[in-house]
Amino acid sequence: MIEIILDTETTGLSAEKDRVVEIACVELNNYIPTNNIFHTFINPEIKVSTDAFRVHGYSDEFLSTKPKFKDIAQDFINFIKDKKLIIHNADFDLGFLNNEFKRLNLKPILKSEVIDTLQIARSKFPGTGNGLDALCKRFKINIELREKHSALLDCQLLSKVYIELIEKKELTLDLKSNNEILNQEQKFIKNGDGIIVKVSKEQMEEYKKFLKKNVSNSFALD
Repeated sequence: MIEIILDTETTGLSAEKDRVVEIACVELNNYIPTNNIFHTFINPEIKVSTDAFRVHGYSDEFLSTKPKFKDIAQDFINFIKDKKLIIHNADFDLGFLNNEFKRLNLKPILKSEVIDTLQIARSKFPGTGNGLDALCKRFKINIELREKHSALLDCQLLSKVYIELIEKKELTLDLKSNNEILNQEQKFIKNGDGIIVKVSKEQMEEYKKFLKKNVSNSFALD
């Protein structure tokens, strides 16, 4: 089963007036990250609000050289097509993404295609904080790198939170991350400063052999 962890960063909080500045997607295959990743920064064509800049730190100058949403839309659509999307607080991200699609006369992402991890967390832990930071702390997931919000980092954290929320941790064979294995000999397809990362056939074969042999924790990942 293929699923996509998805997150965005934006110029502000209004889906009608603000725009997307970053999109990240991390693919899971039967709950295990494949390291097939879609990531891009986007020129929003409007100014980043002061509050949003405090959150993610992406300046107008930095974003001005990045591709526009229309330039990355089809690659993004191709990446998520026919896959279940896993989003934390899905209404926020869908509001922005679907308004971007609307501007280009493209079909929206349907809620039926999405699993909202915030809703799962609220049903499991009512009356407590269920933001991404709070859930990472609950599940003892390291968030030291999260000084600023980053769609890609948040996807990587959410992939771990999602496994904990649906109690599928055993399927990961106690591999806390797959960065070291799958970051050797990757193929990078660049789009502006964004990238789509796909694992080579050779590297995937190595990964499969590793799983079969249950090699030592020298490959233990986080």
